[in-house]
Amino acid sequence: MSLIKSISGIRGTIGGKVAENLTPIDAVKFAAAYGMWLKNQSEKENLTVVIGRDARISGEMVSNLVSNTLIGLGINVTDLGLSTTPTVEVAVTLSDADGGIIITASHNPKQWNALKLLNGKGEFLNAEDGELVLKIAEEDSYVFAEVDFLGIYKKEEGFINKHIDEVLALALVDIEAIQKAKFKVVVDAVNSTGGIAVPALLEKLNVECVKLYCEPNGLFPHNPEPLKEHLTDISELVVKENADFGIVVDPDVDRLAIVCEDGSMFGEEYTLVACADYVLGKTKGNTVSNLSSSRALKDITEKHGGNYQASAVGEVNVVTLMKETNAIIGGEGNGGIIYPESHYGRDSLVGIAIFLSHLAHLKISCKQLRESYPDYFMSKNKIELTPEIDVDSVLEKIALKYKDEEVNSIDGIKINFETEWVHLRKSNTEPIIRIYTESTSQEKADELANKLVEDIKKSL
Repeated sequence: MSLIKSISGIRGTIGGKVAENLTPIDAVKFAAAYGMWLKNQSEKENLTVVIGRDARISGEMVSNLVSNTLIGLGINVTDLGLSTTPTVEVAVTLSDADGGIIITASHNPKQWNALKLLNGKGEFLNAEDGELVLKIAEEDSYVFAEVDFLGIYKKEEGFINKHIDEVLALALVDIEAIQKAKFKVVVDAVNSTGGIAVPALLEKLNVECVKLYCEPNGLFPHNPEPLKEHLTDISELVVKENADFGIVVDPDVDRLAIVCEDGSMFGEEYTLVACADYVLGKTKGNTVSNLSSSRALKDITEKHGGNYQASAVGEVNVVTLMKETNAIIGGEGNGGIIYPESHYGRDSLVGIAIFLSHLAHLKISCKQLRESYPDYFMSKNKIELTPEIDVDSVLEKIALKYKDEEVNSIDGIKINFETEWVHLRKSNTEPIIRIYTESTSQEKADELANKLVEDIKKSL
């Protein structure tokens, strides 16, 4: 498996050969490059980096490697231990740190891990800074500290609770309405750190929580990507428990999926739609999502009198466009909610609190809420890549084939047809081509996806 390097970090499978997988040497090398980047762009003598990890099995090992590398560079480390991606992002600003590293491979299976890199604002590095880190790593240009100037390591617990308090302090989170509603929910945290954070949030909101896979031991009971085909257990338990709905988060708690009271999927694409509907109903403004996200957000935004724009895929790209357009809420169709009143990062805890507020105000069921939104259907597929495949050439051939349609090439190829669209792009996190389609029925979305899969195979 190839090691995947991008502006937002490094990701790979544990074990194997150096530079081909995420080995201890690769983890040290990349942590050192990040540390050198921090030192090069700061005039401060004492730098501090916040680190945290999800519960996957390799997390403690990689975290120790990263911590000691930074200490060796003379950088202080504040270790949150088991944490969530949004918690580390919030902790960077709350502790006035200079950067952050999250040890997590997000939705990838257990053999994967990664280093996600943050700046002093608790946000992912932009393209320019990310390229500088990659350049330092390629050049092996590290200067480590002498013994009297090593960094200081400290563990700091309690930031998940501080993060929850920040969420509950948001003006649009209606604690009283949620508490009065007396919701009952089932939570699937895929045996990672959502099993710590989500129940703690719900307890403060007086929401009855039925835990499913909430032991943070890193033993994922199903594929950790919160897609319909992986969520049969929670669908059955929601119905069995007569719960109001189900909550699903990925291992690092930046993606949120909802299951309706009848066990059907609310749809991870519609998590952002519902949260935006609530926020836009209280505060007028604009929204942003990426090119692979449902057009339902555009419909809801325009219904509330706002302007919607689409960015290239990737959280940093969404955040950049949100800042440029003064968007008051945005995110990605994978269930990632970005609410700037909290911070510029995907945050499932913020999403849960907003979703609960929305339901509490409307006093309708989860299923009824879903049925109130435009009905679009998506098909998400992928093609595994081998080293000899020239992805750019493949995409150029597809763009040429459909040159008479509306083609957007800011991130891969998105082809807009009259009532449907397809987005083809090389993944930033896996060696695959992603094929996303959306149409007016599931059958049509699947047909369009199958057609493009065949087109791609013919172009190889």
